[in-house]
Amino acid sequence: MAEKMQKVKDMADPRRCQSIIQSQGQCMYFAEEGSKFCIMHGGRHAAANKEREGLRNYRLTKFNARLQQLGDSPDIKSLRDEIAILRIIMEERLNQCADTKDLIYQSGPISDLVMKIDRVVTSCHKLEEKMGALLDKQAIIQFGSELVSLIGDEIKDEEALARIAHRIYEIIATTIGESEEDAQA
Repeated sequence: MAEKMQKVKDMADPRRCQSIIQSQGQCMYFAEEGSKFCIMHGGRHAAANKEREGLRNYRLTKFNARLQQLGDSPDIKSLRDEIAILRIIMEERLNQCADTKDLIYQSGPISDLVMKIDRVVTSCHKLEEKMGALLDKQAIIQFGSELVSLIGDEIKDEEALARIAHRIYEIIATTIGESEEDAQA
C-alpha cells in the first residue's frame, strides 16, 4: 500500500487527500482518482462506492451518464420541467385535433394528461412550500414596503419617492395576480 501512495509537494494541490488527521492537520498524500481521499483514508473504497452509486438501483448502463447528471443536479428537487413537458404534450395533443370528432376521440388521453398535470403541479407546490421556496403575499408586500423605505432613506424628493413606491406596488400587484392565475391553471 505504501509504495502506491505519493506525498504532495504543493500543500495547495487540489488532488490532496481531504482527510484531517487530528494531530497533524490535512493528510499529506494524493487522493485516489475518483475520490477525495488517499488509499489510507478509504479512497479506494470511496471510488468503488461512487461507481456502484452511479448505477443506483437499476442497471441502466445505456442511460448512466444522464442518470448521473440528473442525480447530482441541485435543481432536481423542482418539478417545473416535468410540468412544462406535460403541458407541451397536452398542447400537441390538442393541436392534433382537427375537429370536434377528433377532440372527443382524444378526450380520454387529454383528461389523463389534465389529471397528471394537476398531480405534478400540486406536488411541485408542496415541495416548494416545504423547501421554503415560496413567498406568501404578505412576505412580498412586506418586502415592497421595506424596499420603498430603503429608497426613501436615500431619496429626499417626495414626489419621486411616491412615483417609485407606486411603481413597486404595481409590480407586486401584477406579480401576485400572475401567481394566483398560475396556481389556478
